[in-house]
Amino acid sequence: MDINKLIANIKKKIEKNVPLDYIKIEDKSFIHKNHSGNKEGKCHLKILIKSSKLKKISRIDSNKIIYKLLDNELKKSIHSLQILIE
Repeated sequence: MDINKLIANIKKKIEKNVPLDYIKIEDKSFIHKNHSGNKEGKCHLKILIKSSKLKKISRIDSNKIIYKLLDNELKKSIHSLQILIE
């Protein structure tokens, strides 16, 4: 899948399911390009979310919410996901 389309789909999915003030998704695949574990067709993403709801719960629970939402994308298109919640 095209990385821009993937990012747009992820953003839409999170915005639809999590009350938030801000979201930014960055493709960080270039950083891992020559790593031995890097798989073709899989990307590395960094997601910055500003959400008072997610900030009120534990980091583990907030990450579980995002991982559950992105289960399909994680299986097919994402090799690594960094989630930052403010």
